[in-house]
Amino acid sequence: MAKNYAGTAKAILEHVGGEANVSHLEHCSTRLRFTIADPSKVDKDALKATSGVMGVVGGGNQCQVVIGNDVIEVYDEVLKLGTFQGGSTPAPTGGKKAIGSTILDFIVGIFQPLVPAIAGAGILKALLSLLALMGVMSADSAWYKVLFQAADSALYFLPILVAVTMSTKLNCNRLVAVASVGALILPGMTTLIADGVSLWGVEIKNIAYSYQVFPAILSVGFLYFVEKYITKISPKPIRVFFVPLICFAIVVPVTLLVLGPIGYTVGQGLTTVILFLYDKLGWIAVALLAGILPFMIATGMHKAFVPYAVSSITEMGSELLYMPASLAHNISEGGSCFAVALRTKDPDIRSAAISAGISAIFGITEPALYGVTLQNKRALTGVVIGSFFGGLTVGLAGLKAFVAMGPGLAGMAMFVDPENNMNIVWSFVGFGVALLVSFAATMFLYRDNHLEESQAPDTENTENAIASPMDGRLILLEDVNDEAFAGGVLGDGMAVIPEKGELYAPADATIDTVFDSKHAISMMCDNGAELLLHVGLETVNLKGRYFEPQVKNGDHVKAGQLLMKFDLKALKKEGYDPVTPVIITNADNFWLSKASAGIIKSGDVILDLKKQEG
Repeated sequence: MAKNYAGTAKAILEHVGGEANVSHLEHCSTRLRFTIADPSKVDKDALKATSGVMGVVGGGNQCQVVIGNDVIEVYDEVLKLGTFQGGSTPAPTGGKKAIGSTILDFIVGIFQPLVPAIAGAGILKALLSLLALMGVMSADSAWYKVLFQAADSALYFLPILVAVTMSTKLNCNRLVAVASVGALILPGMTTLIADGVSLWGVEIKNIAYSYQVFPAILSVGFLYFVEKYITKISPKPIRVFFVPLICFAIVVPVTLLVLGPIGYTVGQGLTTVILFLYDKLGWIAVALLAGILPFMIATGMHKAFVPYAVSSITEMGSELLYMPASLAHNISEGGSCFAVALRTKDPDIRSAAISAGISAIFGITEPALYGVTLQNKRALTGVVIGSFFGGLTVGLAGLKAFVAMGPGLAGMAMFVDPENNMNIVWSFVGFGVALLVSFAATMFLYRDNHLEESQAPDTENTENAIASPMDGRLILLEDVNDEAFAGGVLGDGMAVIPEKGELYAPADATIDTVFDSKHAISMMCDNGAELLLHVGLETVNLKGRYFEPQVKNGDHVKAGQLLMKFDLKALKKEGYDPVTPVIITNADNFWLSKASAGIIKSGDVILDLKKQEG
């Protein structure tokens, strides 16, 4: 049956608020990345329910719609529905999360578009090296030399590529940006600087700006402000040539004297810091990073590694932390999905798991992560175990990557090292370890989730019940505005939007931990449920202000006993979402029946537990 990409695109655009609400649109390998003018117009629930959409992540002015392998087809259909050429990131509309999300999106907006060109060129160079090592092609042949130089162009002209993406993101004149940055690598300029030249009595440092990233970023950032100011004061009849003239006259000298050397130092410093951490932590750093990558990807934190990876490969020619760890994680997602496909009795889950597993093996993990492993804690545990041991293997081997791309079967040439034939061998060893360990762990751990949400909880059998810990409005966990809770990373359950600042015990239990920040309490219920009560989102940042726990670690409490008082008005005034997730962290041990969303009182049953067998 043919997929209705046009229908999916139309529904997505409608649910993000329409063309007028989209200030910028781009896509990566699996997601549509929208920059939104007014976040209140985005209907996340409707987006998640749209056919063809696997998930929705992001917050504030960023909205990422996870499509999977059909992202390009859907993207093309969205482009037919409007004009999305803005590129400038709107100011945050408020809230702590929006600021960080906007900054991260801005950084990724510069680097993410570079990856296809860098990856394609890098893989071509790696394949040429591999063919030369195998004796299939001579390194002295004309074909080899021409293709090698063609591949090298993407890295040599990296400052110009950055000028394009940076100027697009800032919405300043792209051609002026390209020309200004191009001056840094102009043959005549490099010769002039090499011979020694001074401006205003200051000698220009002899720096090779080809293959560099950060000097171009600083240069175009400066150009944005210069262009904006000159455009404002310039007479309109002469703007067409006067603004570029002044920009060239100001930006190029300032970049050569100040911004270029600073950017060059930043790039070297970033690589030095990572190498220092690698030297101190060694192989364990790769294993630990691989193990936590599923959670970083789920929350978008992994995007912060993109600038480092690109910088490291252009600075040193190789990268030995993020790409090796990503290889272990990507293949582990595939191994876990294949195990789920064998273990599940649900044909829909089996079909999704096989498709997602194949994508993960080839380096695209979002279908596996959002469609399969995040949906089942045991499968996710299998991924973490496989990632750790796969990362341990490649970390011990000192595996190096030579291309910035999502590692997978199609791109294993990214690990070809002409000076060390064993590098590619160890990449396949790590591949195998991650695949087999994650597969075996998930086969052992996995059980189908049976969530009977349409069946009301048994209100008579309170022994196996979890009650609401507060008065308020009950909502589904997936409606919580936090990817970790909504995606089930911490477990399953419900959430309550409180009406007053009192938290009560939802069952007879022993208090395990009253968190130091006082905003959350974990407990072991007498019925076997491990429960986490988390008052508000990101309230850990308050460091205990407005929270008054009424119990301590080790206390045994009865259902309905007061656990905590908190200042609800103060939380709202400071901009915190007071929604309180009620999470069963060992939910895979139970069949759950959930109450319907709506107005709830403290003590009303919201979850009914039935112990799973086996």
